[in-house]
Amino acid sequence: MPQQKTKIEIYTWDHCPFCKKALALLNSKNLEYKQIKLDGDEAARDLMSQKTKGNRKSVPQIFIDNVSMGGCDDLHALAGSGELDKLVY
Repeated sequence: MPQQKTKIEIYTWDHCPFCKKALALLNSKNLEYKQIKLDGDEAARDLMSQKTKGNRKSVPQIFIDNVSMGGCDDLHALAGSGELDKLVY
């Protein structure tokens, strides 16, 4: 598999099933990422929201090279279309 060329960040909550699903996808592709856990940290959640498309506060939120990719469904759609591989490799 080619080397990953991008930085991935994912904002999560520990007990969020969609966060776990998004993390599972990243792990299944052996991608490196930085996980930022927002549990109880409203200031961090506000900062995340400012970085997203449309000031989203839901989790997970995924960023590739500081560009908002959206949430879990968006990540799975990118993977399903082959676009995720094009973005990260």
